[in-house]
Amino acid sequence: MGWFFSFKLHLIINDQGGIISVKVTTANVDDRKAVSEMVDEILGYLYGDKGYISGPLERELSNKRVTLITDVKNIKPKVMKLWNRLMLRKQFIIETVFD
Repeated sequence: MGWFFSFKLHLIINDQGGIISVKVTTANVDDRKAVSEMVDEILGYLYGDKGYISGPLERELSNKRVTLITDVKNIKPKVMKLWNRLMLRKQFIIETVFD
């Protein structure tokens, strides 16, 4: 069996499915590293699944004036505004952008 290379497509989209930022990395790059490189011109809230839970990433994004909101299942629950809970439920949008 020969060698093969895998890639990951990282997207930041708005709530309507419009693409805001795109990055392609090799499969071995941590998703959290890619997102920190993609938010340079973004302000406001960024929603992601529990794979993006990271104290250092939250602090880094906060310094760039971006608030990271993640799915908090299986960890100590924290108070979350209803709007943020609703936005996290829209995760299917990013999974259907290219259908």
